[in-house]
Amino acid sequence: MAVGAGVMKPCLIETAQALVGAGKGLLAMDESNPTCDKRFALAGISQTAEARRAYREMIVTTPTLGDFISGAILYDETIRQCDRHGVLLVERLLGAGIIPGIKVDLGAKDLALHPGETVTEGLDGLRARLAAYAGMGARFAKWRAVIGIEHGQPSVACVRANAHALARYAGLCQAEGLVPVVEPEVLMAGDHSQDRCEQVTGDVLASVFDELRSQSVVLEAMILKPNMILPGLACARQEDAAAVAASTVRCLRRNVPAAVAGVAFLSGGQPGELASARLNAMNADEGSDGRSPWPLVFSFARAIQQPALRIWAGHDANVAAAQDALLHRASCNHLAVRGAYDASMEDKPAQRLAS
Repeated sequence: MAVGAGVMKPCLIETAQALVGAGKGLLAMDESNPTCDKRFALAGISQTAEARRAYREMIVTTPTLGDFISGAILYDETIRQCDRHGVLLVERLLGAGIIPGIKVDLGAKDLALHPGETVTEGLDGLRARLAAYAGMGARFAKWRAVIGIEHGQPSVACVRANAHALARYAGLCQAEGLVPVVEPEVLMAGDHSQDRCEQVTGDVLASVFDELRSQSVVLEAMILKPNMILPGLACARQEDAAAVAASTVRCLRRNVPAAVAGVAFLSGGQPGELASARLNAMNADEGSDGRSPWPLVFSFARAIQQPALRIWAGHDANVAAAQDALLHRASCNHLAVRGAYDASMEDKPAQRLAS
């Protein structure tokens, strides 16, 4: 039987609202082991399970992190790990008032007959994995689809295949008692204009919500994690934060139903300060005009973690300074959700920003 709004457990809607409410956002710490190891290698950190555990412990034990972060997306290894005292990292998050979540897709794979395009896999066995993760304490999940925009892409087949997989995943999440975070990412790579990004992102979002409706996904119990509308990294014309905000909010209003619990933007490799400035512009009067029907928050990874990773560098002696850097980026994004961030705050400690 399809799950409809009339039978949806109220706790799912409450969880979705908690994740995007109170001016907080999500911390995406769900890098796969190979991706995490690549970042460690660039920072001169040993690529071991123990190093990954220590790094994740540094993040989840950051004092007052729960003042700015509502939920944390974990990787399979992380949800099973304990801190140095034998306490599960999930328990550390819960103790900080942060809702644990889990990445459940198995990555983007080549799309048959469409060279250069991918479809995200992982639907086989997903029901059982979701049930297991819920038993470990996860209350929401994430699935990422990757849409390239270079060389005449994306094809209709790529958009439809990824939209269908996202909707199947979201339906399974809700059936198993988890809030789905639906992430259709239009990549920044390329020399495309901002207008081209807006066109493609709009087409992708329209397809995703068509599929979500066909799968009877309850929109009030899901979160959308989209890209911002940006020119390609190689585009000669890079727009300012106000232009990015206007395009992004316009695209969302045209393609995202008002019933969706909230929008939590991915950073997609943007520098932390720039991601904060663009998010702030969307929430300031000139960006959203106060008419957006959903909270516009963040679900950043590197845009929050990168300064902390660089400072930590694998050494216990650097933990406190790294946690300060992590807290600073989280607090800046908390302010951006309220439309109260500006670049001058980058030189102030997080404790002062929060006051």
